[in-house]
Amino acid sequence: MGEQELAFKAGDVIRVLDASHKDWWWGRGADKEAWFPSSFVRVRVNQEDWSGEGAVDQEEPAPRDTHSTQHREQMRSNVVQEIMNTERIYIKHLRDICEGYIRQCRKHLNMFTEPQLRTIFSNIDDIYKFQRQFLRDLEKNYNKDRPHLSEIGSCFLLQGEGFSIYSEYCNTHPAACAELQRLMKIGRYKHFFEACRLLQQMIDISIAGFLLTPVQKICKYPLQLGELLKYTPKDHSDYDGVSSAYEAMKNVASLINERKRRLENVDAIAHWQVAILHWEGADVLERSSELIHSGELTRVVRHGKTQQRSFFLFDHQLAFCKKDVLRRDLLHYRGLLDMDQTEVVDLPDGRDPELGLTLRNALRLRQSSTLEGVCVLCCRKAQDKQRWLQAFARERRKVQEDQEMGIEISKEQRQQAIFNARKAKRGKSKAVNYSGSALPHHQNLHPLHQRHVTVPTSVPQQQVFSLAEPPKRKTSHLWYTITHNAFFRK
Repeated sequence: MGEQELAFKAGDVIRVLDASHKDWWWGRGADKEAWFPSSFVRVRVNQEDWSGEGAVDQEEPAPRDTHSTQHREQMRSNVVQEIMNTERIYIKHLRDICEGYIRQCRKHLNMFTEPQLRTIFSNIDDIYKFQRQFLRDLEKNYNKDRPHLSEIGSCFLLQGEGFSIYSEYCNTHPAACAELQRLMKIGRYKHFFEACRLLQQMIDISIAGFLLTPVQKICKYPLQLGELLKYTPKDHSDYDGVSSAYEAMKNVASLINERKRRLENVDAIAHWQVAILHWEGADVLERSSELIHSGELTRVVRHGKTQQRSFFLFDHQLAFCKKDVLRRDLLHYRGLLDMDQTEVVDLPDGRDPELGLTLRNALRLRQSSTLEGVCVLCCRKAQDKQRWLQAFARERRKVQEDQEMGIEISKEQRQQAIFNARKAKRGKSKAVNYSGSALPHHQNLHPLHQRHVTVPTSVPQQQVFSLAEPPKRKTSHLWYTITHNAFFRK
């Protein structure tokens, strides 16, 4: 509007040179420095996902001007207000889902079953109840007159365990998307969901967009707290609370991410098992949920007899199979060892007195309680032996970490994975008209333990407020990165 006002559009990044004034900031855009209204932009709560030219390092430069304290207080106020605003918006979205969609769906029993609604909406009503209490705690600790003095860190710690309810929602979200995608191909369901949105006066995004918000939200908390911690001095009364909350919410997000990854592993293991011919006894999924290592080994049994076998080391268990004589891509089940009751002994090269054989690159498996030998495994190369020794050690660490972190896959989820895999196998067998079924090679499972799932994140929706007249120019040497972006993408 004026020569000293900065023009910018949605998505632009502005470097802030002076934020000491509440309503108008001085910053640098693409081609000039000028004033711009602070209420038209949002402070970035996640500096890590920005790699543009305007990005700043996590470590802020030391303040050097007389307005530095006022500047820092203003920036902390902005972040606190950002947290409060996004939390209120989030509560509205949850309320719209529960009242606009779930309530209407339950009125149409001819269109939806309870299991179907549970698949689509999971435990979002529990999340809504929890978040309302969390917002009430935030409001109690929010200083409306002086936001930079707010002490909201303790709220995250007080409700820390409650955030674990997001794990179930994140784990079942892919199934919800698949069910919605199926229903949206049917005209009356597509029109029904759109009618629900209009009746509730919800913003113009699809139901799938609304159901994504809890997944985005739980991953955004550590980003917001990390930004808040950056502008919280160590002598601030909320410093310890924010610092602890930041670590706690990072752990929550990591735990949810790990559980989601483990569920994907369970599905892959189920498909692997049903591909094994003549499987006997308990399913490997009854006790295991991750493949640690796999490879070819020579199994030495009594009287010097040797067997070439394919071994698969899971948490708690070691499975071994025999390759089919005619089709080398097929495996026959041969056994399953309990690693909780088994010790691994590194054998030196040379003659073994128990077997009466000369061994190279060998390991002995024996019972932990009786020390009775189970079998001896020989690797082709010394490097292979080291990989297996490391894998066995990693398996024990994984079991201990799972116990400490509380990683647990329910019995129902394991059984469902096996059921789905067997159903898929029957369908594939029928499609290719092959009695033994067309099975994938077992090595397809091998990279499974390297996979990682990252839950998506986003930036909050824009809000525009009334503006004041721009003040006179002030100087500052602090650099910050801010941006204006939309929370939802149609």
